Amino acid sequence: MTISKKILKEMNKLFPLPVHPFNLQNEGKKTYAEWQFEKGYETIKFYLPYTSLEEMFKDKTVLDVGCGAAGKSLYYASQGAEKVYGIDPVKSYKEEAEKLAEKKGLKDKFEFIIGDAANLPFEDDFFDTIILNDAMEHVDMPEKVLDECYRTLKKGGRVYINFPPYNHPYGAHLSDAIGIPWVHLFFSDKTLIEVYKDLVKDLPDGQSRINFRISRDKQGREYFSYINKMTIKRFNKIISKAKFVKRYYSEAPLRSIVSYLSKLPLLKEYFVKMVVFIGEK
Repeated sequence: MTISKKILKEMNKLFPLPVHPFNLQNEGKKTYAEWQFEKGYETIKFYLPYTSLEEMFKDKTVLDVGCGAAGKSLYYASQGAEKVYGIDPVKSYKEEAEKLAEKKGLKDKFEFIIGDAANLPFEDDFFDTIILNDAMEHVDMPEKVLDECYRTLKKGGRVYINFPPYNHPYGAHLSDAIGIPWVHLFFSDKTLIEVYKDLVKDLPDGQSRINFRISRDKQGREYFSYINKMTIKRFNKIISKAKFVKRYYSEAPLRSIVSYLSKLPLLKEYFVKMVVFIGEK
């Protein structure tokens, strides 16, 4: 074992893990979809200084990009949407999502699409509302995804984007097993991959977690394929070239006590909790 691996493992023992849906599901407390449904309001609260639940969902055709197990999609359906489509590339989420849709009596208002948001299987001018909640940091081709969102939005339709920037304390998205804040700033991806695999390999869903997060490049080297390391700076560059008319933008600080740090150009990447954007076609 390398020194860096040993240090990381010992440090990790000092930090309790944040609540994570993968662990809740393993413990039999609730499914990923159920957890998402309960957190549905949390996924859209950052937009509400500008808009309302009714304006977002009432009688609207909605797309939830990167829906996961689609609990949040079903929450949107429960808010008066005419129809909500959730799209995600993970095939195993479909059955879980459809079970919850049946349980919540929302089967007729929901459809799960297994697919890639960079190539949406919908015609032009189809959606009233498109939501990318915690999705911009995951998609492989963010520019292409935004182009597809613009194409499939109706005139006057809106896209709602929120995501934690990469240098957020848990921006590495490893908090199901590693509880150290900003861990990705202090250890290499190689070390993080090796330690993460060691920590989850014996869990009931350990191999699926590894497959979900880690892939190999053309040279055979492992890398974190489920995140694109989206920073505030990179997002603003991308969105400035997109076709949307900006209606709202904000950067929510980690805590009110450090809000001044979230406004400083050199530090905001580390102290902003959520980047929020609303655009209109």
